[in-house]
Amino acid sequence: MPAITFKALPTSLHRQLKARAALHKRSLNQEVIAVLEDAVAPAKRIDVEAMIAKTRALRSSLKFTTTPEEIDRFKREGRE
Repeated sequence: MPAITFKALPTSLHRQLKARAALHKRSLNQEVIAVLEDAVAPAKRIDVEAMIAKTRALRSSLKFTTTPEEIDRFKREGRE
């Protein structure tokens, strides 16, 4: 399996990668591979119709309803 050696890796980047690895419960090497895989992976397409269906199902399962006016009010209150 091929290997890569990083030279002059900034200390802050090393620290961030180690923290991220700990957060994901991976070794530093595993975390670097995961980050690189994410960086070069083809963009994932979002299935908008599936997302809308999932959102509608969630909303219908809630025990309360909101009107569009209430939602607008909540948005405005959150910006103050």
